[in-house]
Amino acid sequence: MKPIRPYIAYPWLLVITSILSVSQTTKRDDNPNLLKKKYNVLFIAADDLNNDMECYGFSFVKTPNLNRLVANATRFDRAYNQYPLCNPSRASLLTGYRPDVTGVYNLQKNFRETLPEAITLPQLFMNNGYHAARVGKIFHYGVPGQIGTNGMDDAASWNQRINPIGRDKKEEHLLTNYTPTIPLGIAMAYLMADGNDDEQTDGMIANEGIRIMEQKKDQPFFLAVGFFRPHCPFVAPKKYFDQYPLDKIPMPKEIATDWIDKPEAAKRNIELNLGLDETKRRELLRAYYASITFMDAQVGKLLDALDRLKLTENTIVVFWSDHGYNVGQHGQWQKQSLFEHSARVPLMISVPAVTSGKITGRTVELLDIYPTLAELCGLKSPADLQGKSLVPLLKKPAADWNKAAYTQVARILNNEIIMGRSVRTERWRYTEWDGGKQGVELYDYITDPDEFVNLAKDAKYSAEIKRLSFLLKNNSSDVAFEPYKKQIEDSLRRRTIPQQ
Repeated sequence: MKPIRPYIAYPWLLVITSILSVSQTTKRDDNPNLLKKKYNVLFIAADDLNNDMECYGFSFVKTPNLNRLVANATRFDRAYNQYPLCNPSRASLLTGYRPDVTGVYNLQKNFRETLPEAITLPQLFMNNGYHAARVGKIFHYGVPGQIGTNGMDDAASWNQRINPIGRDKKEEHLLTNYTPTIPLGIAMAYLMADGNDDEQTDGMIANEGIRIMEQKKDQPFFLAVGFFRPHCPFVAPKKYFDQYPLDKIPMPKEIATDWIDKPEAAKRNIELNLGLDETKRRELLRAYYASITFMDAQVGKLLDALDRLKLTENTIVVFWSDHGYNVGQHGQWQKQSLFEHSARVPLMISVPAVTSGKITGRTVELLDIYPTLAELCGLKSPADLQGKSLVPLLKKPAADWNKAAYTQVARILNNEIIMGRSVRTERWRYTEWDGGKQGVELYDYITDPDEFVNLAKDAKYSAEIKRLSFLLKNNSSDVAFEPYKKQIEDSLRRRTIPQQ
């Protein structure tokens, strides 16, 4: 395998690629916290899901089944994606490398073009005798256009792949669409659907996942179940909309001075709130929340099946989203921003006999999932993975921890492609746009959790800025994305929401 490009700005810190294609299992007897029999892994993904849920303390959005999972899991309160866009984020999580190594910055690039011999997370399990199966969206799919297909899936990662397609795909003509001139994948559109859960694609995905569990319950499996909701267009059966009266929808806090001290590069939506009035925004929020509760119900079906098949006590359950989602914070909607609502993700990991209703406030990344599952299951992962195992935090949520989280996103600004890069610690977020040439941001989440005050120009914080800038520069490479600028530009122009 050819060495991969360095992602660090300094030449003496190189990423060395492992050439191991098949890893060996280790004896589980060596670790008293791990079961002697091989763990199964149920790997559940949601699409475009932020942390506005009951299971994360936002009581308005009902998630009874994720609440149930959290009761037996460790909930990560400060988990962050590496690039707030589906394909780059998923490629990073599933390969264990940052976007500057995968070369994936848009929705079209396949990570195998850059890393043809990478051993993905499910591939590692498959190579070690697990049945690796995927239902729905794990690697990137265009939503809703590629529902029912393999999308940009990686065939080398699976023994089995299933792509359900439900009435949500067939009833797109029934959508209420407030941005009809743009593709449905970024449209502000929704549907209160007729029929029951099992007729929707996500309901069918849950049912297919259960069938695989039933078929493979007597052998170790890595089962990835990827739901499409709450990705737009927001679609859920009517009963879920009924749980959210329109006049009760809480609107994000806004202040008139919000953008006085923020750089223009920080905006994904130049026109705040896309020019939509409050009534339309309430409707969209209700649809987003209904889609979350619908997705949660499908998670419940999977958890019920684990119990019924007596697999719960020997199955690790991971629940994650590829990135967060702005729903009006700073007047921004959807993803592709470096604000907290876009960069932060839900992440919970349940390990039998290890986790039980624990919460950790340590700063972690989606990159960390790969080495964590490898360690829990006694598998030797590639030596150059860029994440860090979360096992110490699963055992002791308050364990000493010095890891920061890094998120990046590209922009077209003044007709040029620039990269924004952000570092998040437990207290601070520091962001540089185009290496600082197009703006700098610093937020203190103890005093300003809504990110209303940019402290970057306050001399009192110069020492903190210097420290965080050093961290950022030692964990990124603007050189890495230079060859992809044209490709990124083409993608961004296709995906930009027109101004109203």
